[in-house]
Amino acid sequence: MSSKNVLFVTLDQWRADALGLLGHPCARTPNLDRLAGEGVRFRNHFGQASPCGPARASLLTGLYAMTHRSVRNGTPLDRRFTNLALEARRLGFRPTLFGYTDTTPDPRTRVDGDPDLESYEGVLPGFDVGCQMAEVSWPWLAHLRAGGYALPADPNDVYRPLDGGAGFAGPETHVPRPLYAAEDSDTAFLTDRLLDWLGPRVGQGWFAHLSYLRPHPPLIAPEPWASLVDPADVPLPDRPWTLEQERAAHPLHDWLHHKHDRPYVYTGHDTTLCEMGERELRQVIATYYGLLAEVDHHLGRVLDHLRATGEIDETLLVVTADHGEMLGGRWLFGKEGYFDDAFHVPLIVRDPDAPATRGSEVRAFTQAVDLLPTILDTLGGKVPQTCDGRSLRPFVQHGRTPAGWREAAMFEFDFRDVAGQGAERYLGLAPDECALAVWRGARWKYVHCAGLPLLLFDLEADPRESCNLAGDPATAAIERDCAQALLTKRLRHADRTWTNTLLTDGGPVGYRGPRRAAEREDGTA
Repeated sequence: MSSKNVLFVTLDQWRADALGLLGHPCARTPNLDRLAGEGVRFRNHFGQASPCGPARASLLTGLYAMTHRSVRNGTPLDRRFTNLALEARRLGFRPTLFGYTDTTPDPRTRVDGDPDLESYEGVLPGFDVGCQMAEVSWPWLAHLRAGGYALPADPNDVYRPLDGGAGFAGPETHVPRPLYAAEDSDTAFLTDRLLDWLGPRVGQGWFAHLSYLRPHPPLIAPEPWASLVDPADVPLPDRPWTLEQERAAHPLHDWLHHKHDRPYVYTGHDTTLCEMGERELRQVIATYYGLLAEVDHHLGRVLDHLRATGEIDETLLVVTADHGEMLGGRWLFGKEGYFDDAFHVPLIVRDPDAPATRGSEVRAFTQAVDLLPTILDTLGGKVPQTCDGRSLRPFVQHGRTPAGWREAAMFEFDFRDVAGQGAERYLGLAPDECALAVWRGARWKYVHCAGLPLLLFDLEADPRESCNLAGDPATAAIERDCAQALLTKRLRHADRTWTNTLLTDGGPVGYRGPRRAAEREDGTA
């Protein structure tokens, strides 16, 4: 086993621009800013899918959604795929989870009637469980009860405001506050459990996956985080069109707004978010950034522990998010669609063995699928032949762009509704037509929908993605090139578990190496 520790941190629904070092007026992230100064920050990093389950399936398997096919919360992840936890065990680690992975189990691994088949909130195979958190976080609720809090009959109501107000539907100046104090929040509780676990493990070699829920909704925070950001300082979200124009722009827009045009889209908020007034909208966004600051504070406690024990110089640190947050942009909240705000996420990697690159920034396109090979490569392990990503170690160790590196990011969004058939009925589609893939380059962004009209945007001339050029004769060649690039990507990354193996008279022979000849000279996976 490598002597290096691993702390892999995921933040839920954290936008790429939500860092103080980028100058955002509402971001209070001194600990992440400091970590970025000690490591490498990846400026153009994209999640692979949305929502949480598919995003984390890609993050933890190193596979595109088109490969693992766990495309919705509740879609099983096939048992045949290896993952970060199982590969870490091959290196002698006992990877331990603090938080959640939102892994829907393969039904073939459970008996009929198993309650695990009633939830998408399973644990990825291979992880030991240090403290599991879920939408209803029973360990945290037990902590609150032991602390003397009077819990509501419905566990989900733990996030409802103390005053019984209707989420953000109260007065314009209303700042919703939960029943728990800051020292007992879900973020504080999970951090305490990790620190308890780390305490006796100094010098022992460990692998921890810390998965914070926040700033995922409900957007409610205890003080001082609730009032940390003045709503008057909050920039309003980007809305190039009226809501009516937005809905008319594309059938997918219409469906997303129809789907979200109701109360309780965000747990605990019984108001239709797109209908809020300006002051109320500013308060919602201010609370989001307050939750970011709370997470940053508690992550700082973990980093302080590692510095105090000297473990910081023995620990590979990776901090990222599963997906982003629209935060009112395009009249949407959440992480659905094809917009950058829903997929562009932060990534910071601190390798103690790479002092020469500390404080550097990488502008090349990187993706969630790159993290599994990066961690395994850094630990001296073998990257699975089936992995769709590539190791970021050349960037981190040497500040060098690997040969044949990608010129665009690719991400996917599946909006099928197998149980309710809502999208299918509304759009007149079959489930397998409710999917899209995005080719996102430095200038051009191409969105290929299986059953809906195509989209093409010139990001240099139209950074707000308000002018769809698909079908325009003037950009027909660009549209063709993007479509061909996306098709080539899908062909090159088809599952190759056995594709490059051949049984011969002398036994099995095979090829293990990069998917592109241009990558061979680099020697990375």
